[in-house]
Amino acid sequence: MVEPSVRKPTTASAPSTETGDVEVPVRRASGVRTKKRWVIAGFCFAGLAINYVDRSALSVALPFMTEDFHLTPAEQGLILSAFSWTYALLQLPAGALIDRFGTRVMFGASVMLWSAFTLTTTLASGFASLLGFRLGLGVGESGAYPSSAKAISQWFPRQERGRATAFYDSGARVGSALAVPVVAAITGLFGWQAVFVIMGTIGILWAVGWWAYYRSPEKHPGVNAAELSHIQAGNAAPSTAATTTTVPAGRVRDLLRHRTVWGMFAGFSCLNFVVTFFLTWFPSYLVEERGFDLLKLGFFGVIPGLTAIVGSWAGGAVGDALLARGWSLTRTRKTCLVSGMLTSSVIMAAVLTEAAWLALALLSLSYFASAFTMVSVWCLPADVAPEHQVGVLGGGQNFVANVASAVSPIVIGALAGATGSFVAPLILTGAVAVLGALSFGLVIRRVETLHTSGT
Repeated sequence: MVEPSVRKPTTASAPSTETGDVEVPVRRASGVRTKKRWVIAGFCFAGLAINYVDRSALSVALPFMTEDFHLTPAEQGLILSAFSWTYALLQLPAGALIDRFGTRVMFGASVMLWSAFTLTTTLASGFASLLGFRLGLGVGESGAYPSSAKAISQWFPRQERGRATAFYDSGARVGSALAVPVVAAITGLFGWQAVFVIMGTIGILWAVGWWAYYRSPEKHPGVNAAELSHIQAGNAAPSTAATTTTVPAGRVRDLLRHRTVWGMFAGFSCLNFVVTFFLTWFPSYLVEERGFDLLKLGFFGVIPGLTAIVGSWAGGAVGDALLARGWSLTRTRKTCLVSGMLTSSVIMAAVLTEAAWLALALLSLSYFASAFTMVSVWCLPADVAPEHQVGVLGGGQNFVANVASAVSPIVIGALAGATGSFVAPLILTGAVAVLGALSFGLVIRRVETLHTSGT
């Protein structure tokens, strides 16, 4: 990678851990801040949008792929779950690698790897090969969220992290929303194989763009002095080599001594159980329980995803607004987390109505609230972890939460198969949401920087 031309710096700046950053560019003296931090957030948004289209593509196409592969409901549940197995297991290594090698290298490598597995899904010939490709997809996608959390912690001051996190997290909701109509349309026009060719190619192009553009804020040639000062204010996490060289990254055992971390793990696990329903069984629910055909699935199936996008934006706006009004970090985060989880439990009320439109409205509200909650969940690693452990804490909470994601489609599939409907699965999912509210509200006492070994 050819680095941009730089000159001797005119302002002091700490060295960076990002690979490829070797000199500090000249800072423009203009008092008007540049906004390169939002370009970085935009890259994260696009990366997660691609991430969620790719992971959701099989869920949308699966009801129609079964005509080729003759998959049983149990086999479908295992295939839908397989992604989460490797995705969860690789979270801790991914977080440690991100802290060690930097966001630029690891986010780009992550997208390149999962895009390769997306492309190879076209070669599937049955249950075993589909299972294998989904396992590989999970390996690649494991670095996406920890990388995004790390990038935002370096590029944004605390008072803007809610909106920045909401923005990039809404990329996941956009991806989820687009997956239903886009995958349904491509499948109807060209067949399911074309879905994976197109999405794999888009991911590769994103990775090339990320490697070319991303630098730490101290080293980015487009950041002027005013923006750099703004980024470094408000307890923004500096990207300094000193912190990562004096204290070993990846000390998970230091973090596990804290009750806050266990509350994060438990609450996020419950949240992911709920969200995974929308990423896996939701299309099948509309087709099998509510009688939707391909056209209705493509049109109405996008609605919960659209409400989730608004939920992400609302989560960031509300969180930052509460902080601006003088609320403490603890009160702000816990209010958003608990209220969001309680609202998402309305998913169980969908079993009480025979009207498809009302059931869809309740599920849309549940997904809205889940996305609202997710913003605060992904603010927590930067809120509580020392800078050199943001990646590993983000990976740690994502690891535990995605164990729940791996369990969710299996349990829902087994219950649906045993009872012949989605009544029991939706009631269980709502109850898990209530448990998540209790975890965030009662297990987490204060949201503040943890004191770990070496800090």
